[in-house]
Formats: sequence, C-alpha cells, structure tokens
Amino acid sequence: MTATGHAGAGGRSSAPIYLDHNATTPIALEVSQAMWPYISEHFGNPSSTHRYGRVAKAAVDLAREQVAALIGAQPDEIVFTSGGTEANNLAIRGTASVATERVAITTAVEHPATTAPLALLGAVGWAIHQLPVDADGRASAAELPAGSVGLGSVILAQNEVGTIQPVRAIAHAVHRAGGIMHADAAQAVGKIPVAVDELSVDLLSIAGHKLHAPKGVGALYVRRGTPLSPLIVGASQEDGRRPGTENVPGIVALGAACELAAGRLGSEPARQAALREVLWSSLSSLIPGLVRLSPASDVLPNTLAVAVPGQIGADILEAAPGVAASTGSACHAGLHTPAPTLLAMGVTPEIAIGAIRLSLGRSTTTQDTRDAASSLAEAVKITRTH
Repeated sequence: MTATGHAGAGGRSSAPIYLDHNATTPIALEVSQAMWPYISEHFGNPSSTHRYGRVAKAAVDLAREQVAALIGAQPDEIVFTSGGTEANNLAIRGTASVATERVAITTAVEHPATTAPLALLGAVGWAIHQLPVDADGRASAAELPAGSVGLGSVILAQNEVGTIQPVRAIAHAVHRAGGIMHADAAQAVGKIPVAVDELSVDLLSIAGHKLHAPKGVGALYVRRGTPLSPLIVGASQEDGRRPGTENVPGIVALGAACELAAGRLGSEPARQAALREVLWSSLSSLIPGLVRLSPASDVLPNTLAVAVPGQIGADILEAAPGVAASTGSACHAGLHTPAPTLLAMGVTPEIAIGAIRLSLGRSTTTQDTRDAASSLAEAVKITRTH
C-alpha cells in the first residue's frame, strides 16, 4: 500500500490521501535500505580507529559528500545535526555569539524554528527587523533598514503557502551591510534546485524528514571561513561545531535521500506543479468562493494553500477523513486563531481561519488530487449546514 492509501484493484483502503508532505515525508525505500545495515550490522563509533569505526566513518564521509553535492557545497562545509530546528538554532545563535553588530534581519513569515532563536537574541539586546511581505507572502531586499547588520535569516520556501523568497537579493544586501546570511531551506531542499553559491548564503539549514529521510537528522551548511560558535560542547565531532557521537544510521539516510533527490529534480518538480494545478482546478470548480492563498509563480511546486471564507479549516478537514492535510490556523481551548503568516500577507482573519494547506509528494497521483478535491468539497457542504 502506498502513502496515498491505495489498496489495489479492490479500491481505496481506509487510509486517507496524504497531502501533508510539507509536514513530513515517508521514508523512501532506497533510503531505508541504505540505512538498515547501519542499524543491524555496522554499529561502530566513527571516532574509533579500528575496523568497526572505520566502516562507520566511511559511511558518514560518503553522506557528507552526498549532502554537499545536492546544494553545490564542499563536504567539509556540511555539519550534521538532529534536524532543521537545531540547524537553525546553530546558525542563528552560533553566529550571534561571535557577531560584533547586534542587528538581525528576517521576515514576517518565518517558521518558529527561526523566530524563537531570534527572540532569544532580542531578549539580550539585539534589534530584530522583520521585513514585511506582499500579498504573495514575499519580502523585498529594498525594505532592509539602513545601517550595519550582524545576521540575516530568511526562509527560502515558506512552509505554509510555499512562497519562494528572494534570498539572493536579501543576502547581497545583508553582505553589503557587513552581515552573515542564513537561509532556512528545510522546505526547499529536495523539492526545488538549491545551490548555495547562487543564493549567496553563508549558512543553510536542511531537515531530513522533509525530503524522504527519517526524522531526527538534518544538516547545516557552513561556508568556509564563516565564524560560528557551537551550541553544544564536549567533544570534537563535526570539527567541533556540533560535538557528540554521530547518528550514523540517520546520517547515512540523509545522504541517500539527498542523492535520490538530486536524480529527480529534473522532472519531479514539474510533475508536482502540474498536479497542483489539477488540484486547484478541481477544488475551485467544486467549491464556490474558494480563495487561493499560495502564489501562482515563484512557489514550491507541491504546495497549494486555499481558504473557504466564513468556515474553519480544521472543521473542514475533520469532515473529510479521506484527506490528510494541515490547516492554516491554530486552535487553543476551542478558539481558532489565524496563522500569523496569512495575516502578514494581508489576509483577513475571516478568510485566514478557513485556510487549508495541501502539499503533494512523489507518491501523489492525478487520481489522488481529484479524489481529494471531491472529498474536501463534500466536507465543505457538510460543515456549511452545521
């Protein structure tokens, strides 16, 4: 059975159509096969000099090359972490601890893995400038304030609506102001081509579970010569930038996932973008008044955020058990609040609470999109009558 819930000739199983690939992706078969020997057989510590250790170290070295190749980096510029959140924290707080200028540039539509460490900087005296965004959720380098900058941290592909930010332009502006530039590329790597030199970034975060590797592994690209202080101390692994015995199975899996992604970037983004438009066409024809929140261009190929005005996204998904997706609002003690990202884009609260994020993946088919549209349309009818 696939992640989309197909049960073969007998029809669809009870498993819902999975349209939440921006939340996490299933581990690819090739990835699980690559990591299994390092769970079941090759248990050595990469720091050990005997044969067991050498086998593990060779596996980590290969994975470092695979990750670097996907983003156009050098292997020694890759630091393995426990995931995207740690990578963001290491980039932001590790840079801040050695920065001389206590000014940070970011946007109004960042992931909490960026806003939270930046808030820590703000609490100790840093000035945090959030660039505003337009109706597509896109920031502009022209909005950077005058003066020196210590750090820029911008999401490359926005996780809720899929907007691709002008990171290169912002990076150039940050560099002119004397700062170091970090990009949170957790949602982008593996879905679209990402090249660190083209983006002109000094630091870039990767999350394994967003590109068909397991949860609990990620990486931070650190351009040669970029000053960075470790958050964890105690040993010399990862050139002292992220000490601790390496998660060898996870690292192997991340390397395999990056190599697999590299081989699919020539065709998969276009396939998913076409399916996204099939999904939008089906939904908009079935649900009157549906609002498209994701931009039509410069957007992740797999991401479609929509909203049903006057309704609550969570209620719609609850009435559509055949679809697994995410909402664009949060529920606390029964009260629904719209996502800050949507409000920053100028979406009214009444529309924002009706937001649903549909994110496709490698397993998504044309039939999946049409079945999902039908299921969601029926759910809208049900919720409108209650």
